[in-house]
Amino acid sequence: MGKSLRVAYGEALKELGAINENIVVMDGDLAHATMTSIFADEYPDRFYNIGIAEANLFCIAAGVSHSGLIPFVSTFSLFGTGRAYEQIRNSISYVNANVKFGLSHSGLSVGEDGGSHQSIEDISLMRGLPGMTVFVPCDPIETRKAVFAAYEIDGPVYIRVARPIVENVTTEATPFIPGKANILRDGSDVCIMATGLMVSEALAAAKLLEKDGIKAAVVNFHTIKPFDSECVLQMAEQCGAVVTVEEHSVIGGLGSAVAEVLAGNSSAKFTRVGINDKFGKSGKPVDLFREYGLTAENIVDKCKSLVGVHL
Repeated sequence: MGKSLRVAYGEALKELGAINENIVVMDGDLAHATMTSIFADEYPDRFYNIGIAEANLFCIAAGVSHSGLIPFVSTFSLFGTGRAYEQIRNSISYVNANVKFGLSHSGLSVGEDGGSHQSIEDISLMRGLPGMTVFVPCDPIETRKAVFAAYEIDGPVYIRVARPIVENVTTEATPFIPGKANILRDGSDVCIMATGLMVSEALAAAKLLEKDGIKAAVVNFHTIKPFDSECVLQMAEQCGAVVTVEEHSVIGGLGSAVAEVLAGNSSAKFTRVGINDKFGKSGKPVDLFREYGLTAENIVDKCKSLVGVHL
């Protein structure tokens, strides 16, 4: 049975709250959307609704962290990484404050809320901040692991949380080591490097490619920063062709991170699947994914083109 990543995030906070009474949760008046309400119902004395005031939300969290508490902050991804970027930069990242933020409703999968609410540049913004850890979990199981991993890190962590209900593609036994990618499927002809909700599409694409005799590896980059450069180079050498897939702009996200590693270090063929320098638009997530090419079928086409198979 599937589950929304935002629900998995809220449940993980509740679980973490039972382990450490110094965990506090703050929200920007969206607790029933970000699902921090799950924590609030269990620990009302450790939950703070700061209201629709994102700059204050992150500044208060920064101050609270200096008192020894561990704040987890939530709002929509666009409002956090966008409206409160300066506060995250100067009050949190600049001083390495121990603040964690699970920002929900990321990417195109917000759907009908439209381009004004679809954060397609958030990974780029957070990845550029010194000392920032960036997690992009692909399923409910990995979301829980990301929350607990963030708790163990001394410093700021961004967890990109999505809205849709998704099925698990990892298991409880799948490792979640910050900065270490997971090879979910081995292959020798092309390597599909994916993150977040696109991991399931990458796995589906690999199965379709297999029917045509193309052996595609699939790697899940649940951590965008610190980045697993070693895995990129290993798989590029093994397969000779790399396709990155992300529900994010091709500028500054996973595709850019992989390109930075490959440049000057590998002769592997390379292309990216993502949002090509455009804003989002209103529509059902499945229709938007099709419109922007975030589908297994488009990944297949990109892989075939890269390895020289005529479509």
